[in-house]
Amino acid sequence: MKKLLVYLKDYKKETVLAPLFKLLEASFELLVPLVMAAIIDTGIGNGDRGYIGKMCLVMIMLGVVGLVCSITAQYFAAKAAVGFAAKMKHALFAHIQGLSFTEMDTIGTSTLITRMTSDSNQVQNGVNMVLRLFLRSPFIVFGAMVMAFTIDVKAALIFVVTIPVLSVVVFGIMMVTMPLYKKVQGGLDRVLGITRENLTGVRVLRAFNKEESEIARFEESNDGLTSMQKYVGKISALMNPVTYIIINGAVIVLIWIGAWRVEGGIITQGAVVALVNYMSQILVELIKLANLIITITKAIACGNRIQGIFEIQTSMKDPGDSDGKDGSEAFHRNEAFHGSGEFQGDELSRERAAQQDGVPAVRFENVGLTYKNAGAESLTDINFTAYKGQTIGVIGGTGSGKSSLVNLIPRFYDATRGRVLVCGKDVREYSLEELRRKVGVVLQKAVLFKGTIRENLLWGKEDATDEEIYRALDISQAREFIDTREGGLDAPVAQGGKNLSGGQKQRLTIARALVRSPEILILDDSASALDFATDARLRKAVREMKDSPTVFLVSQRASSIRYADQIIVMDDGEMAGIGTHEELLESCPAYQEIYYSQFEKAKEA
Repeated sequence: MKKLLVYLKDYKKETVLAPLFKLLEASFELLVPLVMAAIIDTGIGNGDRGYIGKMCLVMIMLGVVGLVCSITAQYFAAKAAVGFAAKMKHALFAHIQGLSFTEMDTIGTSTLITRMTSDSNQVQNGVNMVLRLFLRSPFIVFGAMVMAFTIDVKAALIFVVTIPVLSVVVFGIMMVTMPLYKKVQGGLDRVLGITRENLTGVRVLRAFNKEESEIARFEESNDGLTSMQKYVGKISALMNPVTYIIINGAVIVLIWIGAWRVEGGIITQGAVVALVNYMSQILVELIKLANLIITITKAIACGNRIQGIFEIQTSMKDPGDSDGKDGSEAFHRNEAFHGSGEFQGDELSRERAAQQDGVPAVRFENVGLTYKNAGAESLTDINFTAYKGQTIGVIGGTGSGKSSLVNLIPRFYDATRGRVLVCGKDVREYSLEELRRKVGVVLQKAVLFKGTIRENLLWGKEDATDEEIYRALDISQAREFIDTREGGLDAPVAQGGKNLSGGQKQRLTIARALVRSPEILILDDSASALDFATDARLRKAVREMKDSPTVFLVSQRASSIRYADQIIVMDDGEMAGIGTHEELLESCPAYQEIYYSQFEKAKEA
């Protein structure tokens, strides 16, 4: 939590002025009992109405000045708290954006959303309350005791006994509840995770009639959270009644002693009233302090959780960032691979290398990939070479490693062994920005953002002209529905592209990648929502592109990749075969199984 306070550095003035004005307000408040005592002893005692009116005016003035000080303090406190939270959220969001997919997968999106929203808001509220009350309440408590000593020392000794007892109660409850609030926030994470999971997968949930079981699962987690909140609430709830009992007991003793001292002529009735008022002020402020401590406890727990995210460092270092490190031990371990060029299963690549000039666009050298906390490799000994202008088909069953393979090219993940080279250079030697300018990626799930069609397409290239945009739309086969859509390129896109069909979203995401004219184009099963005719036109248009990018076409359709220059057949994280359609149909059992399962007639023939 302490490290987060760096985001308050631009609000030093506000963090000083807010407590200062609160202390001024408290000072005026401490004068009120003395004015009341003067009214009772002098004004009422002597029947001096003019004096009473004058002192009432003084009380009004003290109230007005105190109100102005309070409003000013709250303004500065709110300004500092809001500004602090905004800077912290900006930094947190930027930090999250810098995390690799490995860390994102480990933490979970629901947890990150909780940190960005409810946890950040709790910390903001904590900062606001601290600036307003953390100094004011103790100042009133001890100030009231000091003022009591100016009235009567013997009676003031009651304050000396009462305040430590109250402090033990307040801080004791705080120490008990602080770790419990951490558990509450953990339970809240689980509830939010279930909620998010169910809302995003609502169609699947209803398709399998799992509403009742998911309701039961939610109730179980929510009941656990509720039980914990009730338990913490019961402990926290002890604070107010216990403090009331202690304070009321002190007031009784104070009145009893005060009565005897008034009877003895030592103090006046007004002095007793002032002492009781000071005790009441202490009660009010301790209740405020107790609630403040609860708020601070929650804020500290949430702040520590946010700090935990900041302390997570990305496993994917960018050589363009800072320290000149390539960020990967694997890179150094694999220096032995440089220049060898001899790998099992790469015979076809070697043959084509002899026929082509230039450096390979993409090369995998003994690549292996193990996801974090995974027990086994997801990719094992991947070797192939792809040249500029080639189309590389990647096919295999579900979970065979197709997406894992192509995700290594733009460094969504880093290979745990071996090397991935783009244009003859290890991907870990590129800055991430430079590498991803070379690579256009269209993922399995078509993701569009709220705005217009034009704004979404400009993600590919911010300064793209209409000509470049329309060329990309022509290739992606999206032009036909864009031209008929009201507004054309400026037609609105709802959040997540909900106002578009699945096929339309896929074609727009392809166009977005094409706008930037990438050297390497990865289509990761991105035509699954397209009909066969549209898919065929798309593939033909991509092959005829003037820029001749190297295309990685990931698909479960044999028809989509059969005309690729090379086809990589994946099976359980390994290359079961590589070659042309004809070559694989003769020699690769895994490819034969896939192809004939989709083209039964060909098998019979």
